[in-house]
Amino acid sequence: MRDNKQAFEWFRKATMQGNAEAQSNLGVMYAEGQGVAKDDKQAFEWFRKAAMQGVANAQYNLGVMYENGRGVAKDDKQAVEWYRKAAAQGDANAQYNLGVMYAKGQGVAEDDKQAVEWFRKAAAQGDARAQYNLGVMYAKGWGVAKDDKQAVEWFRKAAAQGHQNAIDALKAFNLR
Repeated sequence: MRDNKQAFEWFRKATMQGNAEAQSNLGVMYAEGQGVAKDDKQAFEWFRKAAMQGVANAQYNLGVMYENGRGVAKDDKQAVEWYRKAAAQGDANAQYNLGVMYAKGQGVAEDDKQAVEWFRKAAAQGDARAQYNLGVMYAKGWGVAKDDKQAVEWFRKAAAQGHQNAIDALKAFNLR
């Protein structure tokens, strides 16, 4: 059984010694209200401290905070900046979110080719959402040449992980 209050105290002690991973973990605890009252402003500050020290997960979480206006004013450009830093370190969630930002033109100019590239990076790490989105991109010919065979391949990868939209897409192709 997890003792979130005790974990919070240990992470807090480690942050006093400058431990960036502990700072990131403290941010998660504040963001989710684990062992402490939920506090988005505190979460943001701890993520910021860890992100400035290069912790990819904190950079990703800082992007989420900016994208959703949690603990800070909503700022899609800042979200993209932090997602890009985490994505450069191989964070699949940040890569996926960057793909979404490019696909929607949120915080960046809409660019389906860039969206495909970021989805491809996350998909290569097994991210089912990115695999599904790649399937959509190939099915529609957005950012890539329309290619039903590639679309089906990506839908199958996502469906194998239980992604419902991918399963439904395969049904639309009369496949399973």
